[in-house]
Amino acid sequence: MGTRSKRSERCHRCRLHTRLCICSAAPHHDLPTRLILVMHRREWAKPTATGPLALAVLANSELRIQGHRERPLDFRDLDTVERRTLLLYPGQDAPVLSRSFLSGDPRPVNLVVPDGSWRQAARMGKRLPGLEHATMVRLPEGSKTGWGVRRECHPAGLATFEAIARALGIIDSAEVQESMEELFSLMVARTLQARG
Repeated sequence: MGTRSKRSERCHRCRLHTRLCICSAAPHHDLPTRLILVMHRREWAKPTATGPLALAVLANSELRIQGHRERPLDFRDLDTVERRTLLLYPGQDAPVLSRSFLSGDPRPVNLVVPDGSWRQAARMGKRLPGLEHATMVRLPEGSKTGWGVRRECHPAGLATFEAIARALGIIDSAEVQESMEELFSLMVARTLQARG
């Protein structure tokens, strides 16, 4: 029987053990949509966090870390006339993200995605300062998560990478979603392989 070492060296981009790294298979997308991934500082430290892989795939993306009292977040810089800001929010009270929803405002999108559990993402979305101008949106119902590495308490819960891929499939193209989902499937397979 094999043994796992928590001290095994990991790739800094995909976070998998270096022998299982998937970075060479990662697509590279330079999209009009700008991803702003918001992670709690504790989530950032977890090797099972999937959001950081989206940063490696999407050229027009950035990470903002929440939870440092000495460095509070402020999203007022996203409030510009050139772009619209959408906050991906896991709540039934938010409108569903769809092509028809997007057609009402043709500006390119700032997509703000809170990274955490369903409950954390819901709480974070309501507490992020300077996002009063943002429109909350939720994903349409779809297939269940393929992650399976973490226990998901909400039936509609997705890994962050999956949620980003599905959102970009609506905002940008089905091809972008498909290429990201292929990478995610590889990530799942390699993660399960590492766990024996």
